[in-house]
Amino acid sequence: MSAARADPYRSRMSTPQPPVGPVDNSRIPRYAGPSTFAQLPRADEVPAADVAVLGVPFDSGVSYRPGARFGPNHIRTASKLLRPYNPALDVAPFAVQQVVDAGDLAVNPFDISEAVATIEAAARAYESTKLLTLGGDHTIALPLLRAAAAAHGPIGVVHFDAHLDTWDTYFGEPTTHGTPFRRAAEEGLLDPERCLHIGIRGPLYTAEDLTADGVLGFQVIRADDYETSSVADVVARMRRRLGSGPVYVSVDIDILDPAHAPGTGTPEAGGLTSRELLNTLRGLVGLNVIGADLVEVAPAYDHAEITGVAAAHVAYELLSVLARNRLA
Repeated sequence: MSAARADPYRSRMSTPQPPVGPVDNSRIPRYAGPSTFAQLPRADEVPAADVAVLGVPFDSGVSYRPGARFGPNHIRTASKLLRPYNPALDVAPFAVQQVVDAGDLAVNPFDISEAVATIEAAARAYESTKLLTLGGDHTIALPLLRAAAAAHGPIGVVHFDAHLDTWDTYFGEPTTHGTPFRRAAEEGLLDPERCLHIGIRGPLYTAEDLTADGVLGFQVIRADDYETSSVADVVARMRRRLGSGPVYVSVDIDILDPAHAPGTGTPEAGGLTSRELLNTLRGLVGLNVIGADLVEVAPAYDHAEITGVAAAHVAYELLSVLARNRLA
């Protein structure tokens, strides 16, 4: 393995020690604590890590409102109120696994191809450490899926979003925030029997958008299905579809209704509540989740940190799922 590809934690994982968690907020006020996600240690402050929270401040692939490049730090700021124990999943996610904040990846904002290559190389370096990646726009999912498939083979994907993101091109550009899952399917990165969109809604260009999406291997659970089915029913459908193989989770914050997440680039009316999304994510416990991303938080359009708080809780639930799975 080349030095550029070396896992920054791989050589140190053989020396287990109790995880270093967030700072003690009974002694340090939350507003004065570290600026890391959930006030966790930085990657250089611990000898090894099980999970790294990595920011990718890139939004050059957006087709409407820009600003998601500022998403990672907005989510970090909104995460200061998170606490160490998750009662919904009965787990302390920072006590059973070492979670670190790996900072932000520097990517070229003027060259999408170069940015994608940088993200893929960085993700491949974390071979022994699971990544929770904070975007940035949904373009970043493609290089992350390339890295995941390189490590695990074709993977199942559960994609939480208002939009399919399986369009072909925008203005002739094949790699944008609306195309990552088409490119991933075309490249053979995905298991076509285990891919699923959740939360789809809003107008499409043509009816063929859905037909083409199905050919790529995706099933669809619409936002409206939460009206006719319970969250438990949705979770059961999700688990049946994803099965027992490796699963990658991709969450676009615009899956939430604009009332719950106004700070995003392509808002669509009629979305999920934050409670519906968090409860659906908890249904991933027991599945082989290998990594996740959380994208499209654009703080310029946020109000009172509504979107940032929702995103911070989404990230917290994903970390809690990883912790519960680690205990199984």
